Amino acid sequence: MKIVFAGTPEFAAVALQRLLDAGFEVPLVLTQPDRPAGRGMKLQASPVKQVALDKGIAVSQPRSLRLDGKYPEDAAAAREALLASGADCMVVAAYGLILPQWVLDWPRLGCLNIHASLLPRWRGAAPIHRAIEAGDAETGVTIMQMDIGLDTGDMLLIEALPITEQDTTATLHDRLATLGGGMIVEALKLAERGELQPVKQPEAGVIYAHKIEKAESAIDWSESASVIARRVRAFDPFPGATTTFNGETIKLWSAVVVPAADTKMESDAATGADASATVQNAQKGQILNITADGIDVACGEQSVLRLATLQRAGGKRLASADFLRGFTLNTGDILGSVQKTA
Repeated sequence: MKIVFAGTPEFAAVALQRLLDAGFEVPLVLTQPDRPAGRGMKLQASPVKQVALDKGIAVSQPRSLRLDGKYPEDAAAAREALLASGADCMVVAAYGLILPQWVLDWPRLGCLNIHASLLPRWRGAAPIHRAIEAGDAETGVTIMQMDIGLDTGDMLLIEALPITEQDTTATLHDRLATLGGGMIVEALKLAERGELQPVKQPEAGVIYAHKIEKAESAIDWSESASVIARRVRAFDPFPGATTTFNGETIKLWSAVVVPAADTKMESDAATGADASATVQNAQKGQILNITADGIDVACGEQSVLRLATLQRAGGKRLASADFLRGFTLNTGDILGSVQKTA
């Protein structure tokens, strides 16, 4: 079976490599145009393109596949390359371009998508981030027969994967990429034998995983510690959860919820004030305590978040104790504030 592969990031590159390892013939790869990246902002090939070039596979990088769109010359060239490939199927994984109807209708076996969620939950661009952010206990991969809708096609294979309390988008991404790579190989083998059994997506349970915006990175300390902790994990590695102090941005890379009873401000220790009262009376974002384990911060719903790994702009990710050697924070300071408390 000949496969045209369309994808861009590392998630897709893992699947492409699995297809090649399984012996599928891939005469053509579609991927996004090279983008500037890194401190020098030099043009860089996508992970999928790098795999394709390493294997000597032809690469097409159209800016659009719409023949009547903004870049009709790109679409026409891609169409010529697709028709010349003689492929039986297109496999799509995090490609980044909408496939028009002519592409969906072109291959004999249609277009199969590797989607990193248990459809119909988390259709859309950021299913891994949103599953962690929402506190889902599990996610997974769905192999889907693509149609003109946004992740609305029939499900062909589906497999669940637990989300641990330590998972970040980075770690969960890697596990899902490995799972998806194995599942698409299985799906194509079933397709060759005519044994795929499409199942329509249920109408109940549809949720969209909207694209992650940088503006979402700013932490709102009035939210509960558990919500903020999930957001820290969901935004690792991009865009990174952030707070500010005295006008400087601080990125938060790991944080855990701690019982309010375990935290007292230093000023309360001498009076023996109840710990929950301390949290209740503190301002949101106020540092309650600094220990070797982290920086305890008051959050909404009288909860406490312990910041364990932080980063200054231009710096490295550091454990809280190392971070504080180069950045002064004290009990009573309020994160998100431009001035220290008295």
